[in-house]
Amino acid sequence: MTLEYPQKALLGKHTRREFRERMQAGELKACIIPVAATEQHLEHLAMEHDYASIMHLSTAIASKLAPHVIVAPCMNIGISEHHMRHIGTLTALPGSWLSVLFDTVRSMHDAGFTNILVLNGHGGNIAPCQGMWGQFLQRLEINLQFKSYWDFITPEEASPYLKTNRFPGHAQEFETAFAMAAFPENVRHDAMHDQQDKEPLFATAENGKALIEIAIKNVANFVQGMIDGTEVAEIPEFHP
Repeated sequence: MTLEYPQKALLGKHTRREFRERMQAGELKACIIPVAATEQHLEHLAMEHDYASIMHLSTAIASKLAPHVIVAPCMNIGISEHHMRHIGTLTALPGSWLSVLFDTVRSMHDAGFTNILVLNGHGGNIAPCQGMWGQFLQRLEINLQFKSYWDFITPEEASPYLKTNRFPGHAQEFETAFAMAAFPENVRHDAMHDQQDKEPLFATAENGKALIEIAIKNVANFVQGMIDGTEVAEIPEFHP
């Protein structure tokens, strides 16, 4: 039995022989490492929202670029100390989180990848990565990129689909629309009316679908650019 997409897009669905043969054949040219969080998303969205979103996008992107891209398992606990007053949120310290991320990147580099996109779905992960990325690049000397998926959606592209004109936000119109389109079972509609923040009430599944399609298209174009050599990370120079 052979793997079919979207399963073929996921590293974890492969046996070691299936993965080895794809690498040896030169079929796999880029890897996506999804990073996100498990944390509170107001009263109305499931706490898996960030990692569910980033896996939804990553799998779709890899399938769009089939058979050249594979998706590593998601780092689904992020840096969420600012949400810990809401019980159920999980968090990691920046140092330990970055160590696991680096080891994941290093593992995929050892497997043969020189084009690796760390695709982020949680705002709390951004500053620690930006602070360390130059050192990651100096250490590995590969085309290693860190981007949040919403970085690929321009305000002009988002505007027709957001009544509040604010994104990404946190569990507000943008993320609520995404959930309505991708995993509607994670949206508690009654809670949207009861909670103080009313911005989620502007969200629609139709607009969420449009925003997801924009993100998939634009991120896929970026990953294709990594493969083609037009999107290359600049490695900082060492200073003796």
